Amino acid sequence: MRWPNPDNPPTAHTALLADSRPPQARPPQSRPPTGLLALRSFVTEPPKAVAPFTPTWLVVDAEADVAAACRAARTAAERLDFSRAAAYEIATATSELASNLLLHAGGGRLRLATALAPSTTGARLGLEVCALDQGPGITDLAAALREGHSTAGGLGCGLSGARRLMDGFRIASRPGRGTCVRVIKWR
Repeated sequence: MRWPNPDNPPTAHTALLADSRPPQARPPQSRPPTGLLALRSFVTEPPKAVAPFTPTWLVVDAEADVAAACRAARTAAERLDFSRAAAYEIATATSELASNLLLHAGGGRLRLATALAPSTTGARLGLEVCALDQGPGITDLAAALREGHSTAGGLGCGLSGARRLMDGFRIASRPGRGTCVRVIKWR
C-alpha cells in the first residue's frame, strides 16, 4: 500500500488501522473478525459503560480500619472497571494515606468517590480518594513530599509513594488545623 505523502510515513497506529480495500469489497463475516478488522472494531467501539457509585466515607481510627480502607478502595476500583494493576495501585495509595491518618493525626476520614472529567472522547472516569484529618498538620510540605522523609521513624514513602502511584495529587495542610490529601487515578 502506498501512502499519499512519503514525507509523512504512517505511525504504527495508523499502519495497523489502514486497510486498502473499500468497505463494500470485504467479504461477509460469518465468524468474529480477526487481525486488522478485530483491531478496528476494538478501537472504534465505545468503552463499556460503568455506573458511578455513591461517595463512601470511611473512618480510620485503628489498624483494622487501614486494611478495610485498602479493601474498599480496591473493590471500588474493580467496580469502576480499572485494570487489576491500577486497582492495586489505588489500594496501595489508599493504604499509605490511611496509615498516615492513623500514625500522624491519630485518625481521620477517607472518602472514595467517582471522578468525572471532560475529554476529547467524552467523559473520563476516575476514582478519587480524599484523606482528611484534624491533626497537627504538616509544617514543611516540601520535606514531607520528599522520598525517604519521615517524622515518625518509618520509611518515608507514604505521601511520595501515593503521589507516584496516582495520576493526580493535591495536598493542603495548616499547622494545628489538619491536613487534606486528594489523589485521583484515571481509567
